[in-house]
Amino acid sequence: MELDDAYANAAHIPGAADYPPRWAQKAQSFRDRLSAEGRAMLDQPYGDSARQMFDLFQPEGAARGLCIFVHGGYWLRFDKSWWSHLATGALEHGWAVALPSYDLCPEVRIEDITRQIARAIPVIATLVPGPMALTGHSAGGHLVARMLEPGLLPPDVAARLHRVVPISPVADLRPLLQTSMNAQFALSPEDAAAESPVLMTERLDVPVITWVGAEERPAFLDQNRWLAKAWGIPERIAPGKHHFDVIDALEDPGSLMLDDLLG
Repeated sequence: MELDDAYANAAHIPGAADYPPRWAQKAQSFRDRLSAEGRAMLDQPYGDSARQMFDLFQPEGAARGLCIFVHGGYWLRFDKSWWSHLATGALEHGWAVALPSYDLCPEVRIEDITRQIARAIPVIATLVPGPMALTGHSAGGHLVARMLEPGLLPPDVAARLHRVVPISPVADLRPLLQTSMNAQFALSPEDAAAESPVLMTERLDVPVITWVGAEERPAFLDQNRWLAKAWGIPERIAPGKHHFDVIDALEDPGSLMLDDLLG
């Protein structure tokens, strides 16, 4: 369809096929190490389906707060187990880090996934006190941005939100109506508008900074800019980074992305 290539990331990233196995290997090694140290709680349920589970990693010593990372994959693929290593940077800063999975399209709708993440966050929040920072990549960037809709999170949980950092977010779902992926999303124009953060008329008063890689597809540069403009928030453009490696900054305790996320 008209916008298939515009939203195709792997086709425009050299060596794209090498990234998923590398992510999986790093994530497994990370889980093995944290489990051996007694700092991992794996496969904790938050809902009724098999995919509604999260992993929680604890820092050394008492946690300063809770960071939650929501994975991407166009709401169609991946789960929490591919991204465990991205907890490295926040853990080094003394924050606990949780990564939830969720059901995927076409078995559920995107609006259902939004509500699953809104269900996961309060469950995870009971395990770690203090401020909460949310970040997510691509579809996960969409999902963490959606958490700022008033009423989605319980008031006591919403009051704990400290920072939100969408990374390469799909902030306006309406262009996806012109992609072949919509055969699996089954979005109507009304659905796409209702699930688009750029069209949220009200949001929680929480600091938000949105990130994107400078070498990403123009559509994702547009998406990032649209969200920054709609919400009046800062946007960061990571030099030399594309859609698959922009998230590497979460592993680096000294990165500007971590500073934006944790403050």
